[in-house]
Amino acid sequence: MGADFKVAILGAGFAGLCMGLKLQAKGETSFVILEKAGGVGGTWRENVYPGSGCDIPSHLYSYSFEPNPDWPEIFSAQADILGYIEDVVEKHQLSKHLRFNAEVTSAAWDDAESLWRIGLADGSSVTAETFVTAWGQLNRPKVPAIAGRDDFTGAAFHSAHWDASIDLAGKRVAVIGNGASAVQFVPEVAKVAGQLTLFQRSPNWIVPRMNRPYTAEEKARFRAEPSFMAKVRGDIFEMAEARLEAKRAGTAPVEEVPIPLAHLHAQVTNPELRAKLTPDYEIGCKRVLISNDFYPALTRPNVELVTEAIARMTPRGVVDAQGREHEVDVVIYATGFETRSFVGDTGITGVGGLRLSDVWIDGPEAYLGLSVTGFPNLFMLYGPNTNLGHNSIIFMIEAQADYVLQALDAIGEAGPLSVKQEVADAYNADLQKALAVTPWAGSCTSWYKTADGRILNNWPHTARAYARAVERFDVEAYDVMRAVEVA
Repeated sequence: MGADFKVAILGAGFAGLCMGLKLQAKGETSFVILEKAGGVGGTWRENVYPGSGCDIPSHLYSYSFEPNPDWPEIFSAQADILGYIEDVVEKHQLSKHLRFNAEVTSAAWDDAESLWRIGLADGSSVTAETFVTAWGQLNRPKVPAIAGRDDFTGAAFHSAHWDASIDLAGKRVAVIGNGASAVQFVPEVAKVAGQLTLFQRSPNWIVPRMNRPYTAEEKARFRAEPSFMAKVRGDIFEMAEARLEAKRAGTAPVEEVPIPLAHLHAQVTNPELRAKLTPDYEIGCKRVLISNDFYPALTRPNVELVTEAIARMTPRGVVDAQGREHEVDVVIYATGFETRSFVGDTGITGVGGLRLSDVWIDGPEAYLGLSVTGFPNLFMLYGPNTNLGHNSIIFMIEAQADYVLQALDAIGEAGPLSVKQEVADAYNADLQKALAVTPWAGSCTSWYKTADGRILNNWPHTARAYARAVERFDVEAYDVMRAVEVA
């Protein structure tokens, strides 16, 4: 009995949709995109907090094959990015391949039938010859296990699940965490809250957000001259690549650290507050943030920065390590995401019932960030070690999708393919050696690495180097899972 689909894709964010669009462009019709939510967009559908936006310029944070001349500004807001995604889906009539409210809960390789059996939350299932996960790395909100958290009687929510029904005007608001999301929404909440208390574990390096609206004349030129729009995109990409290459070669401008320091000193004059906001680790060890209004927000009279650790929560608020209770009406968790699952809560089993969770017991890793030994015809978009700290992940996703297209051709000719263990091991050993000399291996604590120092999320080289690595599907790196082997 054949499979329901040639390809099943998990997720309708940038990555999953990219895979679908490239399959469709190739003439493939037998595929389905399974999305747990009621619409497309992924992280840009979910993260609707005030001030939500992208820290990569819009002309690069978009599909190369779908440029947009009408981006309103250099760094676009969440609503504009979601609108772009929805417009692309409509233009290419991709909806016929989308299945919403279809949360994938399990995926098992059927050895006898050589296909994937994919279970959904509603009890139904689909089968596919190839399974492509496009879960994303910033998908599952993480809420810290603070003693007494459930005792708090006020309103509480994670920034990724923003509760717009709660009016924050005049309220006493606690924000726990000060990462990329908090840097965006804290300035907005500070404008309306009666009191905002920000609990900071460690400060971030922050650089100016060089943003401005595009003029009508610029948009008209983008529309009239696609080559000019492509040049703008290319220039942004090349600048980012050149900056990383200069850092690796030790030729980066000596003013790199003074830029965020000058930004801090220009916006925060209070020496005590400035000291609390000055990192003690190498720039780049954690994600470098961009903002023009975060520092000014912390200087407002209704905002307090607390750097003492959180001891516990009470029905009335938050108690810090000094024993001081901060009474609040609302708690907002800006505590990031579970960044190391890569497949979320989906139970995935491969050849002979091999569980991916067991294979990854010491941490996720994959060949090229895409393939894991013992899991034939399974490919992960934006998988382990494919995140970037300097350039657009959309570029990486497109390169990965093109690799999967080649893999599908090879599968059609040879049969089910599983990456060879020795190939994957050698690749990941080399990868960790390269990562060990990057700023991410520094002394800071970040979501990029584990407690023992292994970096599981990031790619250590340029984006172009990754594109070269996945440019050609090497069938010799894979074992053909013939019927006699899986019987």
